[in-house]
Amino acid sequence: MGDLLKEEDLDHWRKTHNSSEISPAIGDREVVIMGWVSSVRDHGNIQFIILKDMAGETQVTAKKSEVGEQLFAMIKEVKEHSSICVKGKVRPQEKAPNGVEVVPTEIRAFSIAQKAAPFMTQGKTSPVGIDTRLDLRAVDLRRNYLGSVFRIRQTVLNSIREFLSRQQFMEVSTPKMIATATEGGAALFPIFYYDREAFLAQSPQLYKEQLTMAFENVFEIGPIFRAEPSRTNRHLSEATSIDVERAFADYNDVMSLLERMIVNIVDSIKERNKADLQFLEISIPALELPFPKYTYSDLIDKLQEAGERIQWGDDISPQALKSLSDERMNGFYFIVDWPASAKPFYVKPSSADPKISESFDLMFGPLEMSSGSTRINRKDQLVERMQKQGLKPESFDYHLRVFDYGMPPHAGFGMGLERLLMALVKIENIRDATFYPRDIDRLAP
Repeated sequence: MGDLLKEEDLDHWRKTHNSSEISPAIGDREVVIMGWVSSVRDHGNIQFIILKDMAGETQVTAKKSEVGEQLFAMIKEVKEHSSICVKGKVRPQEKAPNGVEVVPTEIRAFSIAQKAAPFMTQGKTSPVGIDTRLDLRAVDLRRNYLGSVFRIRQTVLNSIREFLSRQQFMEVSTPKMIATATEGGAALFPIFYYDREAFLAQSPQLYKEQLTMAFENVFEIGPIFRAEPSRTNRHLSEATSIDVERAFADYNDVMSLLERMIVNIVDSIKERNKADLQFLEISIPALELPFPKYTYSDLIDKLQEAGERIQWGDDISPQALKSLSDERMNGFYFIVDWPASAKPFYVKPSSADPKISESFDLMFGPLEMSSGSTRINRKDQLVERMQKQGLKPESFDYHLRVFDYGMPPHAGFGMGLERLLMALVKIENIRDATFYPRDIDRLAP
């Protein structure tokens, strides 16, 4: 630690401007900016500091002849990643961010970095592995690349809430500690709940269905937990799910809602995140409605013709989908009418052919984004489906009992927020689409 630059408290100091507000329009007024040091450049008698905050970057330029020897000596001690405050005058500088620089008159260090970070924060790519970055995730999140990703994420969430509110949906919150599996299966995290076993929720499915009885149209944006021992670049043990349920609707209605919601998200990103898209060098193509639809049966036929060893009733893997040369399958599209046997017990079989269900998956290329369906709203049919799938109806008594009180016809879907971000921002590893990822190998930080 240097002799002149000492760590001090915030005291009466307050930020007057964010970096995005520092522009030539300010004139030569004095400003106070705060943030962390993204980079330091020493050019002998001139020091350059790039100060980063939540809104972007500001260049601080200190010439020895302008700022005086003592302040210049203090500025020479500034280290990357330190948290600092700079008071100074704004002046035009074409090559600097926003076309201006700040000439310091005073500097204060709140927290001086004790170590050099093992990676750079400026570039789009990082030469170090993702595990090194995740071990220091809060520092990793200072990278410009991830700043852009998470600002786009914020737009996605705001856009979804705005869109669904306009469609008269109520945002709800459902329990994340539950007594029984939502969909059966072993992909559950057991927990101790006082004196008995409980589980972390795989999905808000049954609760959001029940809530349609009172509120008709509901949605939730919240965590889901899947104990799948997967080590792929597209699986997380804790993810954020966008869950939507609508009363007096079927799967065609909610497919239409979902595709319009996606178009609204894309339009919002293009409008609100121009600088981020430019930095990431991404152009999101215009989406046309309706999205292409393929029936499950047609795709199985096409895959068999393409030489894939797949039978009717099998799941369709991302690898298998890559063998189809349909350009319309590079973007968003639906796979509809899946086998009833492949879907959870609450999915409604087709009245025309009970072997297939009123269900869909929304895909982006080979990646599954969302799954949805018309739901069963009659108790006897639900019990029958449970028994066919080897589930015990008595384990779901808390859910089944409400069906005695007029459950409306309803349909809905769930969509993974991180998967959606992967598609929109072309993220290769889903761990970079969430703040602190959880997977089979990682429980910290």
